[in-house]
Amino acid sequence: MQAKYIQAKSTPIVSSDLFELLPRFLLQWYEVNARTLPWRENTDPYRVWVSEIMLQQTRVSAVIPYYNRFMERLPSIADLAAAEEAGLLKLWEGLGYYSRAKNLQKAAKIICAEYDGKMPADFELLKKLPGIGEYTAGAIASIAFSLPVPAVDGNVLRIMSRLKADSQDMTTVKAKKEYGQVIQGIIPKDRTGDFNQALMELGALICLPNAAPLCEQCPAASVCAAHLQGNETDYPVMPAKKARRQEKITVLLVEQNQRILLCKRENKGLLAGLWQYLVLPEALEQPEISKWCEENKIILQSIQPLPQARHIFTHVQWNMQGYYLKAAGCPDESFGDHVWADKNSLLVQYAVPSAFKTYTEFWLKHLS
Repeated sequence: MQAKYIQAKSTPIVSSDLFELLPRFLLQWYEVNARTLPWRENTDPYRVWVSEIMLQQTRVSAVIPYYNRFMERLPSIADLAAAEEAGLLKLWEGLGYYSRAKNLQKAAKIICAEYDGKMPADFELLKKLPGIGEYTAGAIASIAFSLPVPAVDGNVLRIMSRLKADSQDMTTVKAKKEYGQVIQGIIPKDRTGDFNQALMELGALICLPNAAPLCEQCPAASVCAAHLQGNETDYPVMPAKKARRQEKITVLLVEQNQRILLCKRENKGLLAGLWQYLVLPEALEQPEISKWCEENKIILQSIQPLPQARHIFTHVQWNMQGYYLKAAGCPDESFGDHVWADKNSLLVQYAVPSAFKTYTEFWLKHLS
C-alpha cells in the first residue's frame, strides 16, 4: 500500500521554536508512515537488541529474513548464550561484519551470568556490554524500556545538521554530544521509543543520505533551515573518506572426491575465525598456480580459470582471481586448519563469508 504523507506546513517557523516543535511534527508523521517491521511488533529488549545490531551497516530489506530466522532458532538470550559459535556464525552468514554476532553472544553470556538472563534496564549498564555503544544503548533503553535517552546515529545527525544548517564536522564527538543533548531536552517522556524511531525512519525514508532528500514529503520542512535556504545537500558536513586499500588475491576452489577444501582464517583481523576457500596473496597466473601445487605436493587433474570477483569491505577492497582445481591427492600438511566439506556441509554447517559468493555459487552449481 502506498504511504500517505502528511504535508509540511507552508508557513516557516522561527528557528528558536525549531526543536521544541519537532516532536509534534515528527510523531504525527510517524503514526501514518512508519513501516511495519518484525522487530516493531514486539519491543521485548532482546528482539530490539538483535535488530539494532543487525541493522548496523546493513539495509532493512536485507536484515528482515535474517532477523526472522535468528528469532526462530534463538528465541531468547539464554538460547543465544548457549549456541555453538559455528552454528551462530552460519545463521549470520551473508550479513557480514561477523564480529557483531560474536559480540552478541559474549554479551548474552554476561547477561545470563550477571543479570539473571534479562537485559539491564539501565543506559549506562547497557553500554558496558560487548558490542553495545552509545547509539545502540540509547535505542534499546528508549524503545524497550521507555527511558528518555537519545539514540544518535548517522541518520539523526544528518537530519539535525540540515534542520539547523550546521556546518560543523558531524563526525566529531562534539557534534554527537551536542545533538544528543538537544534530543535529550525535547524527547517526549511518554513516547521515547516512538520519537527515536521516528527520527531514524525520517532519515531512512525522507532525509536521504546519498540522494536528494524528499523535502516535499517531510513533516519538518517548514522548520528546516537547509530546506528554506535551498541547500539541503550541502549538509551534513563531513571530511572526505580515505580511499580504500586495494588488495589482489587468488581464490582456489580445490575439490577432491566431490568435497571442497575450506581453510580457517586466523582468530583476529578481517573475517576472524571464519571459513574460506584456499586463498593465496597476489593475482596469480595459471602457470604460477601449477607451480604452487607442485611445490605443495598437490596432484592435479585439471585447472579451470574462474571469473574475477571483487568485494568491498569498509577499509579495503578485495580484487579476486579464481581457479577451480580438481585434485587427485592433497597432503593435509599443506593447508593448516582445514576441512573437506561436501555440498550439504557447506550449506548447513560452515559459514563462508559473502565475499566469496561468486565462487560458492559456482561450486554449488557445478555439483548440481
